[in-house]
Amino acid sequence: MENRSYVSLFQILLLMLLSSRNYSSQLDVECLKSIKQTLKDPGGILTNYWKFDNTTDGFICHFTGVECWNPGENKVLNLHLANMGLEGEFPSGLENCTSITGVDLSNNNLTGPLPADISKKIPFVTNLDLSFNIFTGEIPIGISNCSFLNVINLQHNHLSGSIPWQMTILGRLTSLNVAENQLSGPIPQFNFSMTAFSFAGNPGLCGAPLAACQGLAKKDKTSVIIGCVVAGISVTLLIVGVVIYFCLRKVTVKKKKKVLLDNMWAKHLKGVRGTKVSGFEKSISKMKLSSLMEATNDFNVESIIGTGRTGTMYRAILPDGSTFAVKRLQDSQHSETQFIAEMNTLGAVRHSNLVPLLGFCIAKKERLLVYKHMPNGNLYDSLHPTDAEVRHVLDWPLRLKISIGAAKGLAWLHHSCNPRILHRNISSKCILLDHDFEPKISDFGLARLMNPVDTHLSTFVNGEFGDLGYVAPEYGRTLTATPKGDVYSYGVVLLELVTGERPTNVSIAPDSFKGSLVDWISYLSNSSLLQDAIDKSLIGKGYDNELLQVLKVACSCVLSVPKERPTMFEVYQLLRAIGEKYHFTTDDDLPMLLPSTDGDLDELIVAQ
Repeated sequence: MENRSYVSLFQILLLMLLSSRNYSSQLDVECLKSIKQTLKDPGGILTNYWKFDNTTDGFICHFTGVECWNPGENKVLNLHLANMGLEGEFPSGLENCTSITGVDLSNNNLTGPLPADISKKIPFVTNLDLSFNIFTGEIPIGISNCSFLNVINLQHNHLSGSIPWQMTILGRLTSLNVAENQLSGPIPQFNFSMTAFSFAGNPGLCGAPLAACQGLAKKDKTSVIIGCVVAGISVTLLIVGVVIYFCLRKVTVKKKKKVLLDNMWAKHLKGVRGTKVSGFEKSISKMKLSSLMEATNDFNVESIIGTGRTGTMYRAILPDGSTFAVKRLQDSQHSETQFIAEMNTLGAVRHSNLVPLLGFCIAKKERLLVYKHMPNGNLYDSLHPTDAEVRHVLDWPLRLKISIGAAKGLAWLHHSCNPRILHRNISSKCILLDHDFEPKISDFGLARLMNPVDTHLSTFVNGEFGDLGYVAPEYGRTLTATPKGDVYSYGVVLLELVTGERPTNVSIAPDSFKGSLVDWISYLSNSSLLQDAIDKSLIGKGYDNELLQVLKVACSCVLSVPKERPTMFEVYQLLRAIGEKYHFTTDDDLPMLLPSTDGDLDELIVAQ
């Protein structure tokens, strides 16, 4: 019963999001109507079981062969119309199934050519099975623009001509079967293993994995020589580039430490080393400032594990080997009484996806906060490491786990924490990872300890509301933090997880593009190329549907109009449903009822 109500909630939330982005489920209904009208149906399956006199949400999901994204919504996910004896040409009406990811029309009597603009008909399809039909003509070059394809099966048709070499740019493609056709010419060299079975029955085809093409031996030898020369030059340039990179990197790091990470301030605290650390746990309450200084080697620059708008974080190692983190807070104009009150509030906040505040210390003008140490650092460094090989540690299931946990923590701050808290500075840098890569949100509640927001735009420009690339666009006009501003920032984090790109520097964009990651995603979405944004290291591994779903949730979070964005509770429920099969979470300490309005939440936050 709990699972059924949980799925139902997901359906409602997803419908709200898609409608806010002008996705019309009526298009999918028209898609199926067109298919029924244009295909002959001798077996009467479409005639008898596809009835359009029903207007309830999700009614098409009960049609034979139709699989929906959600049972209560008219959005087609996959279409399975195999072995139905259908007759006619490739159904052009498929272009109205705007979110379809799988098309299986195999074992029918479909004829005619495949459409030249096939990429416009099925832009997001990952699996295409047209095998055992009577399709004629050439394989359209346009199929190379179906960049989301993983599997193509064109076996046992009457296709002729050559296999377009442009298909080799399909980076997600892992399987191609064109056996038993009338194809000819050399087989392009794809980036996946191929067997002769997939190309058998085409007498005119040649090249690996079939027999070598005649008359190409001399050309092949020349190609090998040229290839060796090019490879040698490439290796040389690579070695030179690596040497230059590490030399420059060493100089940059040394300069940064000298300018930004000086610990001279700590030397002025020697006279107050006996100051007590106020702790929310027994082990911390017994400490003094001297303990923190010894554990950080007097806050030596070598102990720094992170820097951000709210301050600098140091790794502290106790004599017994245990580790925690100490943050030196940036200058605050709050009085000592106000600061202690804030610390007592934050010290009482406990959630499995929040970094717990263990204690704090006031020494002269310095404000030091003691946190539990997270051994795997922050999400930003894991996604964008200096060493590119480290990034492969974060496979998709792990990234999805991190997204769900972080959403859960932020949703708890917005909807369940008492008092309810706005973060104001969400970024991948403040999402820390424990030894199991469970995400923990840090720096929550600290924005209010910074210098008060004045009436000038300078506070916004200087980062009062967060790091560049994560700040909601409306903050530049209103200078007022809102829950939907946190949602926007979290949406950027989601985009980072799916794309692997930094929020302000998109590496895959052309040099002429100067916008942010959100700008890049908007451009791709408007060009119907949204799938091209997905991290290439994640594609073709069985997660493509999940990647696309999470990408759509992220896009809803970064909508320019705040009211059109979902709440964090809705975001969490959507992501939780997407990752349900992984069983990441076994408990749920969030309310099952949505707050009535965002205004209610705002009032609670102001009241704190």
